[in-house]
Amino acid sequence: MAEQTFEKKILCIGAGYVGGPTMAMIAAKCPQYKITVVDINAARIAAWQTDELPIYEPGLLDVVKKARGRNLFFSTDVDAGIYEADIIFVSVNTPTKTFGIGAGKAADLQYWELTARNILKVSDKSKIIVEKSTLPVRTAEAMSRILNSNEKNIHFEVLSNPEFLAEGTAIRDLEAPDRVLIGSRETPLGLKARAELVEVYSNWVPKERVITSNVWSAELSKLVANAFLAQRISSINSISALCEKTEADVSEISKAIGTDSRIGAKFLNSSVGFGGSCFKKDILNLVYIAESYGLPEVAAYWESVVHINDWQQTRFVRRMISTMFNTVSGKRIAVFGFAFKKDTGDTR
Repeated sequence: MAEQTFEKKILCIGAGYVGGPTMAMIAAKCPQYKITVVDINAARIAAWQTDELPIYEPGLLDVVKKARGRNLFFSTDVDAGIYEADIIFVSVNTPTKTFGIGAGKAADLQYWELTARNILKVSDKSKIIVEKSTLPVRTAEAMSRILNSNEKNIHFEVLSNPEFLAEGTAIRDLEAPDRVLIGSRETPLGLKARAELVEVYSNWVPKERVITSNVWSAELSKLVANAFLAQRISSINSISALCEKTEADVSEISKAIGTDSRIGAKFLNSSVGFGGSCFKKDILNLVYIAESYGLPEVAAYWESVVHINDWQQTRFVRRMISTMFNTVSGKRIAVFGFAFKKDTGDTR
């Protein structure tokens, strides 16, 4: 039986919350492409090949099963995947640094750098590299510098294609996205690479929803989007404290202001604060970037969003304790809903 031929071979390095669902959707919508997802975590790769996927998202299993074994493959052989790929999505973890310069705010890029150097080592032909991880602005320049300092006479064009998925609705977000953002260098090679990635998404995303920009704007847009969403949550949470003092109802206020078309209703539900994997990390990254460029006022403004979030959590706990006569000794406290939002298994 002849080996199936594909128009393009697309690789994703990283089989986590972003890489797995994104590649599953591309594979489901584009049977003409071979999609391979690689990860050094063997247990995670094994789980992607069962009905017990390593992450939970409504509808994800159906999308994976549609393409798995047809044009969607999972592997721990990173080098083989790199070698054959035409387009490589990099979706490795970029946590907040815990030590060194920028500790507590800056993104830790050690996994990203190791990945870039491995791509260079294994490749023997020119490739398009797509940043899918959330990265600081100007990262593409550093990645391009690493990749293109080679004597192999091959060229790597680095694009930024940030994800805007919300946990719990990732499949819906992938199938009918508000927008797909693709950033590239404004050079002939950059524009050519951008057009190739636009072609991939155009298999199911309407043309008017594919936005193109320079690579720096695309990188920064992801951080800014999360910062703006987190700011809305912190803003309404600060008002919830005022409501408790004045006997106003924060849910009624949210409804009243949410009907204003200039504001909108989303992200105006007061709660204990925002959790999850992105908001705090991305805001602190934005704070660090602002500080690095000598903009302390900008940094302080966005850092205050994180402070309000931390304060809201502390305020909730103090209020809870005060209603129990200032002691939790001998009390039973139930938590209904441990994940940070519905339809997810994420407790970060």
